[in-house]
Amino acid sequence: MSKRVIVDPITRIEGHLRAEVIVGDDGIVQDAFVSSTLWRGLEVIAKGRDPRNVPLMMQRICGVCTYSHYLKSTMAVEDALGIKIPYNAELVRSLMNAALFIHDHVVHFYHLHGVDWVDIVSALSADPAKASKLAFKYCDNPIGTGENELKLVKEKIGKFAKNPQGLGPFANAYWGHGTYRLTPEQNLIALSHYLKALEVQRTAAQLLAIFGGKNPHPQSLAVGGVTCVMDILNPAKMGEYMTKFKVLANFINNAYYPDIVMAAEMYKTEGSVVKPAGVKNFMAHEDFIVGRGDRLFESGIVYDGDLSKVFEIDEDLITEEATHSWYQNDKALHPYDGETDPKYTGFVDGETVGPDGKMIHSKQINEKEKYSWIKSPRYDGKPMEVGPLACMVVSYAKGNAKVQKVVNDFLKTTGLPAGALFTTLGRTAARMLQAKLIGDNALIAFNNLIENLKVDQETCATYTIDKDKEYKGRGIGDVPRGMLSHWVRIKNGVVENYQAVVPSTWNAGPMDANGVKGPYEADLIGLKIENLTQPLEIIRIIHSYDPCIACAVHVMDTKGNQLSEYKLDPIYGGCSV
Repeated sequence: MSKRVIVDPITRIEGHLRAEVIVGDDGIVQDAFVSSTLWRGLEVIAKGRDPRNVPLMMQRICGVCTYSHYLKSTMAVEDALGIKIPYNAELVRSLMNAALFIHDHVVHFYHLHGVDWVDIVSALSADPAKASKLAFKYCDNPIGTGENELKLVKEKIGKFAKNPQGLGPFANAYWGHGTYRLTPEQNLIALSHYLKALEVQRTAAQLLAIFGGKNPHPQSLAVGGVTCVMDILNPAKMGEYMTKFKVLANFINNAYYPDIVMAAEMYKTEGSVVKPAGVKNFMAHEDFIVGRGDRLFESGIVYDGDLSKVFEIDEDLITEEATHSWYQNDKALHPYDGETDPKYTGFVDGETVGPDGKMIHSKQINEKEKYSWIKSPRYDGKPMEVGPLACMVVSYAKGNAKVQKVVNDFLKTTGLPAGALFTTLGRTAARMLQAKLIGDNALIAFNNLIENLKVDQETCATYTIDKDKEYKGRGIGDVPRGMLSHWVRIKNGVVENYQAVVPSTWNAGPMDANGVKGPYEADLIGLKIENLTQPLEIIRIIHSYDPCIACAVHVMDTKGNQLSEYKLDPIYGGCSV
């Protein structure tokens, strides 16, 4: 008899996300549904406002992806008005982007996704001397793995374990779960890097603030360019950027990269890690300027994992629909014409697996009706995965030499076949490889900026807004979680309509009108769950996408009306992680 397992809330993400799966007697997931359970955002309040002010509002869509929304919103207005920004501004924006990407990817693996791979309790039984020697198997210059350093890490976490309140920040997880694969010594190495990554996170935040003015909500972008001209003309500021960036690049190459190689070695037979992706359509957009006409990543679409063909993106084929989303209009609409009127229908009564394995009463998704605040984006009617994996796949298939080299080197080092790319392991590795590419190449943009400033100090273009004209434009490109696009219509000098189609909407959206699932839901089907009361496998797959549900649900009621009340039980269904 099949059983329903509910994981709500899925923690260690941005926003509110719920996953429900139907599991057979064999422990294999037969069906899956993913729901965003909280409604928030900013699109509606953009209407009627001066488009030049909107980017500062749009970065408030999320507290993590601030610069991503700020940049694409600014680009949308520039596209609408036909503005070509100065070369210096393009390079400065790339340098800020480099800081954001590295910050996001390092934090994601070590502080959000990493403990799906690393058993903290196991690390407490490790031999620091053995672990220190082992680190050189994966890296010639490992960071934070000296014997004395590892002893201190073990002692520090050991104090948490002896505390009456338990493991502190590492409490309430599935330590000892049967799908963990790292040895105690490997777990200790990764745990040391978890702590080091806290320092790297701070450095990356400081890096973005050098040209951004502050972090997490930078303020140096303007429609037409950037305003930080005094900073880029200051040798001390430029030197600070270069010095701090090298610290981040060093961490990527001597901690992040070897840790993923280590994980690939140990998890290559674990089903939840190497199960083929449910959606193998990948879409990415060119981004990351390092020189004139030189971008690090490519645009395109790969269907069904076929690396022999890449199709160009036709933006007219992008739509969002709400057949199973809590909005009024179910039609598939292009973002320029998007509508966001709520229609909340709630959950239904049912049963789920409780903490002791017995069935208990629950409120659950009604999969035949509407069940999520996230819409269902489609490209030419098809679901797409976006994100670092899509970026690597598309750029690789397009023959991008830099991407092909790092991907081929990784596959050679780990002994993995190319098919391993289309898995949770591949998705996690792709995020690291994207960070490595940025770490290895962003200073090209830095040096080009220095050279160009010798002959040109322009940072902002001039423009006018004709109130008698109507404009429309979009800002589109890849950000840390994948392809992000902002779409704006301007009439009478103010915003007439505004929509943001974000990476986590593409990946986390519910079924469409044809019953076709998006990447999250499709990826869970066929998954083997070892223990229904500890569904670590579900969380491991979902986390590999780096969910940002605050981005995916971004509309609010501007009149202050109460839409719904939500009470989240952190141990509901025995699925607290």
